[in-house]
Amino acid sequence: GSAVSHGLALVFLGVTALVASLLSGTESDGSLVVLAAILGGYMALNIGANDVANNVGPAVGSRALTLVGALIIAAIFESAGALIAGGEVVKTISKGIIDPALVPDSDTFIWAMMAALVSSAVWVNLATVIGAPVSTTHAVVGGVMGAGIAAAGFGLVNWETMSAIAASWVISPLMGGVIAALFLAFIKVNLIYQDDKIAAARRWIPVLVALMAGAFASYLSIKGFKRVWTPDTTTVVLIGVGTFFVTWLITRPAIRRQSEGMENRNQSLRKLFHIPLICSAALLSFAHGANDVANAIGPLAAIIHTVESGDIAGKVTVPIWVMMIGAFGISLGLFLYGPKLIRMVGAKITKMNPMRAYCVALSAAITVIFASYLGLPVSSTHVAVGAVFGVGFFREFYTKHSKRRREMVTRCRPEDVQP
Repeated sequence: GSAVSHGLALVFLGVTALVASLLSGTESDGSLVVLAAILGGYMALNIGANDVANNVGPAVGSRALTLVGALIIAAIFESAGALIAGGEVVKTISKGIIDPALVPDSDTFIWAMMAALVSSAVWVNLATVIGAPVSTTHAVVGGVMGAGIAAAGFGLVNWETMSAIAASWVISPLMGGVIAALFLAFIKVNLIYQDDKIAAARRWIPVLVALMAGAFASYLSIKGFKRVWTPDTTTVVLIGVGTFFVTWLITRPAIRRQSEGMENRNQSLRKLFHIPLICSAALLSFAHGANDVANAIGPLAAIIHTVESGDIAGKVTVPIWVMMIGAFGISLGLFLYGPKLIRMVGAKITKMNPMRAYCVALSAAITVIFASYLGLPVSSTHVAVGAVFGVGFFREFYTKHSKRRREMVTRCRPEDVQP
């Protein structure tokens, strides 16, 4: 299988080179653009191979999705996230980390960005071979910074942006953990510790799914159609609320049908959480595409801009074909090399029942979307790990301190009281 995978990956890089040579508007330095495009495509493959497993791993691990289903959902939503909402973070990576105005000449800038791409792609490739989930974001940000320092010294680094990025790396896993714990607390109180679990599930699961859809729709309307149309705040709120109600109306009868004849126990709740879990895995893939496509094409966009216009400090616009390389590369990397890691992440988190997996995926998605909105490159890997910690910590704490739980243990069958 690996020979076929490598073959297909090479074909993709060949097509990338062809597309770059046809579509970039440069005669003089066409070879530079082609080389940069190949490196960007290679990086995108690596991101797909290494990173995307985290988004759908929990859903596969808790058996809400099959491996094929997970691959298809991830590919669709990763690409959508990259193409629709990927622009903000690209700008930060291509222009925010080092100050292009201080680079002596455009050639130096081009080669510094090249070096950043090569170094980060090779590192992520090594990590994937060993089977270590690393952060592609940290690799690229470090690569750009290192190359900038090598090119023109420490003064070149935009330390203000760097400190914001570094702070977000500390804050984002914490935020992921807190949000995940809050969601789990809500689910425990309103569903797991209710006497009639099925009635509680019919009431709350549609609300949870609708909240997710509403938040996502508002984010999309702010971010997604910026090129075409910029809605005002009222419109954004209306879109969010409208989506909430529509989703709620659709989900309610679906959950009711699904819950008919189910026993009043936690096992049933787990089955009912499959729909929310699949939705949150899709949302997390979208968030990841929006944030991480920049790791592959941020430096590439900067190189192309500099080659085409000759000036370094201008405003970077990202051509659609460059976004496509990033989006396709991530999806292809996932298909060719992702299954091994998905199985690993899914199996390692076997203690993830669907309720916990849902809390992790949703909180990670919210955190990453918020960061993308601010244009901060964060590590989805770290955020997801933070969320897993948050869920685990909350369970320990709650098990020790919950009066309600102790009452339940004395009242009912012990197998029902698993958190």
